[in-house]
Amino acid sequence: MRHTVLSSLLSGAAAVAPVLAVLGADGARLAARPAAALTGARPAGAAGPRVVEYRGLRVPVPAGWRVHRLDADPARCVRYDRHAVYLGRPGPQPDCPARVVGRTEALHIEPAGDGRGARTVVHADRLAAITVAPNAEHETRLTLPEAGVAITGVYGKDPGRLQRVLRGARLSAKWTAAPRPPAAAPEPDVRRDAPAAGSPRDAAPDRPWVRGKGFDTCTAPSLATMKAWRPSFKVTNIYIGGAARGCAQPNLTASWVRRVRAMGYRITPTYVGLQAPCGSRPQRFTRKNAAAQGAKAAVDAARRAGALGIPEGAPLYFDMEAYDSGKKACKAAVLRFVDRWVKQLADEGYVPCLYSSAKSGIRDVGRATGISKPACVWFANWNGRASVYKDPYLPDRWWSPHRRIKQYRGGHKEKHGGVTLNIDSNIVDGRVH
Repeated sequence: MRHTVLSSLLSGAAAVAPVLAVLGADGARLAARPAAALTGARPAGAAGPRVVEYRGLRVPVPAGWRVHRLDADPARCVRYDRHAVYLGRPGPQPDCPARVVGRTEALHIEPAGDGRGARTVVHADRLAAITVAPNAEHETRLTLPEAGVAITGVYGKDPGRLQRVLRGARLSAKWTAAPRPPAAAPEPDVRRDAPAAGSPRDAAPDRPWVRGKGFDTCTAPSLATMKAWRPSFKVTNIYIGGAARGCAQPNLTASWVRRVRAMGYRITPTYVGLQAPCGSRPQRFTRKNAAAQGAKAAVDAARRAGALGIPEGAPLYFDMEAYDSGKKACKAAVLRFVDRWVKQLADEGYVPCLYSSAKSGIRDVGRATGISKPACVWFANWNGRASVYKDPYLPDRWWSPHRRIKQYRGGHKEKHGGVTLNIDSNIVDGRVH
């Protein structure tokens, strides 16, 4: 896809209040129109790329990118696998698919000050020289104090594409930041809630495994949704990080983890890092760097788990999506990656586990010799059978007992407690947090 950034279009133009608009490049036309009216697309015949303005920050929108206004569409899922600019805070329950894996270039700009994770402070006069260095997350997180906004930028393979978009951003010349809107009222402190009727807290906090029904979905649901779904499920998954994590996580904090566990849930923390060289996702390790990338993934996963309050001794799952197991060199690279993931994560103090397809990653690791193997597995076989044993690809002696989770149905919608989510279905007899 061709991307066009023209920073010379970004001068002039004042905004008199926080606005959200897709603007034309005609500065005189902009100045003559009231801010509230700036809601249309680029005028017909205007030259150059569109420019989006949010709270005084003006950002060029490369050709082919979509612009989503989350204030007008709060259920919109912030997805990192599509070229897009997202503006504003997402609603409490985004309508996300069950699973999104992989990243491309995308931006999310929202009011600053929510305290969700560390961000680098960058001032408006330094935007034109900003550097996006390659990192394990394929992500940069910035705060622009002059506009009171937080910026999350992600990239696919090349951070230079994201960097060019960020370098083209400018603050409106006459922008004066308005007072920040009041913070949204916090959700109820569900730590004091009693278990729902018919759902006793049978997953004792000191037991490392559990049996029961589970679900996973792309973004951590709101606390209200988790409470509504608790009578039906014991286990939920969270995607804690990784270069191929496809959805934003506006709800996922250490407080969310603590409160959800207080409801009686157990959690499978999952890290979605680089994928197999012969896989279908763009973020991949190579045959040469597989071992090194496995170690890096483990270090980053441990850091992110710790930031969410997940203690050492908890299981962490690496999400290795399906790949062509018939390609010997690719399979060998996967085994080297898993071997180092297991060794390094154990050194970091966590229990190394693996998610993958039953007939690629899990079967290959189960058959392998001479590698360190995960302590527990979560395997995908969408045959509709809610049983962790008698699977055609996994002998029952592998990872037994209490070390298996099966994802037996792929993305579909279910409704519990009056709330609908798009989920994958799991049956659990395995390691959880």
